[in-house]
Amino acid sequence: MNTEREKIEFDVLFIGGGPANLAGAIRLMQIAKEKNINLEVALIEKGSDIGSNALSGAVLNPIALKELVPDFLKRNCPIEKTVRDDEFYFLTKNKHYHLPLIPRYMHNKNFFIISLSKFTKWLAGIAEELGVNIFPGFAGKEILYALDQKTITGVRTGDKGLGKDGAPKGNFEPGIDLLAKVSVLGEGSKGSLIRDIAEKLDIFSGKMPQVFETGIKEVIQLPEKNYFTTSKGNDIHTCGYPLGLNTPGGGFIYEMKDNKVSIGFLTGLSYRDPMLDPYEEFIKFKQHPFIANIIKNGKVIEQGARTVPTGGYFTIPMLSVDGGVFVGSCASIHNTPGLKGIHVSMKSGMLAAEAIIEAIEKNNFTQKTLSHYHELFEKSWVNEEIFEGRNFSQALSKSGLFKFILLGAQYFTKGRGIYDNMPIEEDCKTLRIAENNGKYIKKDSDKKVFDGVLYVDKLTGVYLSKTMHREDQPCHIIVHDKNLCVNQCFTDYQCPCTKFCPGNVYEIEIDEKTSQRRLKLNPANCLHCKTCEIKDPFRNITWTCPEGGDGPGYTIL
Repeated sequence: MNTEREKIEFDVLFIGGGPANLAGAIRLMQIAKEKNINLEVALIEKGSDIGSNALSGAVLNPIALKELVPDFLKRNCPIEKTVRDDEFYFLTKNKHYHLPLIPRYMHNKNFFIISLSKFTKWLAGIAEELGVNIFPGFAGKEILYALDQKTITGVRTGDKGLGKDGAPKGNFEPGIDLLAKVSVLGEGSKGSLIRDIAEKLDIFSGKMPQVFETGIKEVIQLPEKNYFTTSKGNDIHTCGYPLGLNTPGGGFIYEMKDNKVSIGFLTGLSYRDPMLDPYEEFIKFKQHPFIANIIKNGKVIEQGARTVPTGGYFTIPMLSVDGGVFVGSCASIHNTPGLKGIHVSMKSGMLAAEAIIEAIEKNNFTQKTLSHYHELFEKSWVNEEIFEGRNFSQALSKSGLFKFILLGAQYFTKGRGIYDNMPIEEDCKTLRIAENNGKYIKKDSDKKVFDGVLYVDKLTGVYLSKTMHREDQPCHIIVHDKNLCVNQCFTDYQCPCTKFCPGNVYEIEIDEKTSQRRLKLNPANCLHCKTCEIKDPFRNITWTCPEGGDGPGYTIL
C-alpha cells in the first residue's frame, strides 16, 4: 500500500515512555540548557497515556533520582512509603520460615516504595517543563534507515483505522515518519523494535541469550487495620513455595499508602514443566496461609503483568549503532540479584543523554561517537551493580544443591563464583516433553477458589488491568504456523501458550464431532508482557505493537 506519510524532524527522538527514556530526556534537556543548546526533542509512548503501560514492584533505590532531580521531595515525587525494614521468608506448602540473613543486594531500608505508573507520569511532567514534546498513543512500528540500511534515521508510527484484513477503513490515519539525528530506544522488556534491529545489525553478536521472568502484580485494598499496622518491616520477599527450588522466582508484598499493598509473583521462564502456569503460581502464592493472612479481607483493585530481563551483564547488547542508542530493559539493563531495574534504567538513559550531547556538539552521530555512551556506562556505578550479578541467573537456573553452592560462591567473590562467564540456556529451549500420552489436559488452577474479590481469575484480571484494544484491527500477535500449534506443539508440549499467557489470549478449541483442534486467539486480552514470544518452544509467535493507545490502562501499578 503506497501511502503518503507526514514527516516530522527532531534532533532527538525517544521511543518509549518508561523511566529510562524519561530520565534520559530530562537529563538531555538539563545539559542542553547548561550549554545553551537549542534542541527539538520528542518522546512517543504506545500506551494511551504516560504510565498506562508501566508496571513494576516497585522498590526504588533513589540514587539516580537524587542525581537527576535533587529536589524531588519538594516537587512532590509520588512516593507511597519509605521502606522501614526488610522481611525475607522461605515458604513450604503450609509453613513459613523467617530468614534472618538477607543478601546485601536486597537491603532496601530507607528506599522508596512507589507506583511506576504514577512515577513515570510525574517524570513526564518534569520533561515537559523542560521542553520535551511528549506524544502518548503513538506506537513505534518500524525503524527507518538511511540508504546504507544501517544508520537509524527515526521510526514510523503505526497506522490507525485499519480493518482486520489490513485494509484502510473510513477513519484511516497513516502512521507518521518521525525523523531524528539520534533515536533512543527505551521500549521496555523484549522490545519489538530492538528485536528487528538485532536481526539487521546483529547487536547481540557474542552475547549470551536474554532470559526473562514473568511477573503478575496486583494492588489490593486492605481494611484500615491490617498486617502492616504493627509490622516491623513493610518490604516482604519470599522464595520456595509454590515454585520449589528448581525454578527461579518468588513473591513480594510492599506496603502502599491508604491501606493498599502491592503484591506480586515472578516466575523464571527457564522452567521445564510445560504445564506450569505463572498465573496459577501467583494464586497459589496468595493462598499460602502466611500470605493469605497478610492480605485477608482485601479487594483487588488493579492487576497487570510484564516480563523482566534477568540475564544480566553478559546479555547486554551493543549499546549504540549509527543514529541510535539503547537504554533500560530493552537492553537487559537490570539488577537481577537486587530485584530492581528502575534506578539502573534511569541511569542508563542519563548516561546516553551525556553521549548524545557530545554527538550533537560534534555534529557526528555515528556509532563511533555514540559509543561514548558505552564508555560512560562501563565507568558508572550502574555497571558495577550489574557486573556483580553477571552469573546470577545462570546459577538460579541450576537444580538441587549445586545451585546454592554456585550462589554462595558468587556472594563471597562479588559475582565471579566457581567459574566466570557461566553459560545460560534460552528460555524457549528449556521445556521438557509433556507426559500426557497425546491427550489434552485442561488444568483448572489446581482447584483454587476464585471469589472475584481477593482471588480473581485471568479474565477478571484482564478487566482489572483496564486493557482495551479495538476489536476490528489486524491481529498484533502473529502465529506463523497454526498447524504447528495444534499438531506438533500440542503433542510435544500441550500448547504451553494456553498456560503461560496471563491474559488468556491463547485457547485450544476441540470440535466434539471431529476431534479437530483449533487455535483461537483473543488479542484484545493482551497485556503486552510478551511472554508468548519469549517462551514459545518453536519460535512460532511474534509480538508486534497494536494500534497506538491500545493496551493496559494502569494507574497505580
